[in-house]
Amino acid sequence: MGRKSKRKSAQGPEIQPREPVPYRVWGEEYLDSATLEQMKNACSLPISVRGAQMPDGHVGYGLPIGGVLGTRGAVIPYAVGVDIACRVKLSVMDVPGGRLAGWRDKLTKAMRNETCFGFGGEFRQEDRRDHEVMEDPAWDDLPKELHRLKRRAWSQLGSSGSGNHFVEFGVLRIGKPDLGIPPGEYLAFLSHSGSRGFGANVARFYTQIAMDKVRLPRHMKHLAWLDLASAAGQEYWLAMNLAGRYASANHDLIHRHVLRAAGLTPVFQVENHHNFAWKEEHNGEELIVHRKGATPAGEGVLGYIPGSMTDPGFLVRGLGNKAGLCSAAHGAGRVMSRSEAKRTFTGSQLRKALEQAGVELLAAGIDEAPMVYKSLRKVMAAQSDLVEPIAEFQPKLVLMAEGDRAED
Repeated sequence: MGRKSKRKSAQGPEIQPREPVPYRVWGEEYLDSATLEQMKNACSLPISVRGAQMPDGHVGYGLPIGGVLGTRGAVIPYAVGVDIACRVKLSVMDVPGGRLAGWRDKLTKAMRNETCFGFGGEFRQEDRRDHEVMEDPAWDDLPKELHRLKRRAWSQLGSSGSGNHFVEFGVLRIGKPDLGIPPGEYLAFLSHSGSRGFGANVARFYTQIAMDKVRLPRHMKHLAWLDLASAAGQEYWLAMNLAGRYASANHDLIHRHVLRAAGLTPVFQVENHHNFAWKEEHNGEELIVHRKGATPAGEGVLGYIPGSMTDPGFLVRGLGNKAGLCSAAHGAGRVMSRSEAKRTFTGSQLRKALEQAGVELLAAGIDEAPMVYKSLRKVMAAQSDLVEPIAEFQPKLVLMAEGDRAED
């Protein structure tokens, strides 16, 4: 079925960084030195043209989370990220937000029954979802190492991952007429997930090929790139875009099944991804713009930026700021690692935070406690020239993958 991959390790001399190209940092006071150093390193590649760092940033592999990098004729798999096309989707119902409390049981049942969570989480054969993305001819153009993942990808279609992925019902507050919706409070449903195991395997597979071809200093090795004119570069671009369509299908199915089970019909939906590479024109030149944990924010472009499980997120409209490569933050951003969170917080602290916010948590690990995230309101204030907030969403019923719970 899939084509046999042609792998060749042909490393030349180690490529040394140069003086960094122009880049700008938003919310520097919220970023640590390691994050800033990663952004500087990315902008020191010979393929780099421009960069921007968003205020929710923290250390990642190669490009930091919240990093935006424009390159010339090349794509960096790890600057796209492991969870290719990870995204959020918001559905708004023409139902008063006040109905949520009385509908708690049916909304909870719909979320629990119509998606699944966790590393390796998948549907049984008899429950497998159908979507036209599985008939996409691009599957047959993948190398055999990736084509054989199609069966597993189908079983995970319509599911959510582990970590910070979630589904939740809450209340969307619109303060003034916009989007064809009058001011008021509306019942809304939000999901955050990506391309599951398929996207992760694509990222690892092509990162290894890139590191075989491009030899960088050890601390920069995850910034290895593929020339888009090469066979491997074209293969990755095809696989990345297929992963994007697959991730979008995940959200389509999650919303379709959960809302139908709850007896709800959306009147407005918005969706955007934040781990991807786009071909865009900037300053009259086509660049490959990598957004790793960054939201597209072209002029007038709608997007959604989530907070933590207790803090509100924001429906936003992009301002098209060219200095930021038409981008914005993708969330609040972590302030500590998962292992540190498990050592630091207790179950009673988490329950207290949830109670104070009026949020019911159906499942999650202590490593996703709201205390491990920055204040999204501060992040939004730091990027007021990148996006305009037009509505605020407060989570009320939150479902995530079960994780290790801290002791009381």
